[in-house]
Amino acid sequence: MIIYIFLVSIGFYLLIRGSDVFVNGISQAAINLKIPKLVISLTIVAFGTSTPELFIAFRGILSGNNDIVMASVIGSTIANILLIIGVSTMIKPIKVKNETIKKQLPFHFLIISIFTILFLDEIFANSVNTISRSDASIIILIFTGFIYYIYSFNKNNNFYREFNKVTPQISLPKSLLYSLIGLIILYFGSKLTVDNCIYIANSLNINQKIITMITIVIGSATPELIMAITSIKKNEFDIMIGNIIGTNIFNIGFVLALPVLILGNISSTSFNLIDMLVLVTSAFSIYVFAKDDKKIDKAEGLTMLFIFILYYIYILFIQ
Repeated sequence: MIIYIFLVSIGFYLLIRGSDVFVNGISQAAINLKIPKLVISLTIVAFGTSTPELFIAFRGILSGNNDIVMASVIGSTIANILLIIGVSTMIKPIKVKNETIKKQLPFHFLIISIFTILFLDEIFANSVNTISRSDASIIILIFTGFIYYIYSFNKNNNFYREFNKVTPQISLPKSLLYSLIGLIILYFGSKLTVDNCIYIANSLNINQKIITMITIVIGSATPELIMAITSIKKNEFDIMIGNIIGTNIFNIGFVLALPVLILGNISSTSFNLIDMLVLVTSAFSIYVFAKDDKKIDKAEGLTMLFIFILYYIYILFIQ
């Protein structure tokens, strides 16, 4: 058992390091090819930071372990909101810009709500909860609209005009080599993480949902939480909220939808109405709390943490 836990830790470390190498390599390659830095920041870097979850999703679907895929996406989205924002408000209230409240947060809630409706076939279609290729196509279409909106909104901004004036730090062949090395590291990291999570679940005779929610979800939330606290201390509220919103939208619109579109439908009996209600409640709570007075205070953060703790009690001891 100890060796399995150790291998999961190694796999998770490789996912993080592989993502860093890949992002650096592909970003430098894009600069060499004269792709605007704005496009790089909104697409390539965002894609790169989601590559650990993406590789876990591909690995999980290919190995027939759909619960690992669903737990990674749904669990991470819930933790990003309820855990990370909840803990961050203990440092100081989080200020939210009016633009974020009016546009980004409603879209964030919209894509999570649509994903929930598409997945809950037990409620709306009287069958096993499934994300099909057609569902994935709808989600990717909405996700593409979000990327286009962000690009259109910022392309004329003076900051981004200056942001685009960059020169490559390494040559194109070297940057492509780094990208390839990053992808190889990501492959082995995802294999170690997913395969050994399955071994642990089988050894302890518990389902893969619980193992994933403990290891992958909490494991990935830890560095995100540290970065969020650092941003809060520097009063960089926009960066902190923006990262959470962007990560959640990428998790659903790209990390989950793309593998399903390519590899086919995924179904799960472990994730039910309760899980999806917590997911939607998480997205709704951040919007309502921010809209009320353009900030999320300590009391609201404690409410988020309370919901998060109740949810984990449910999946660990009740479900």
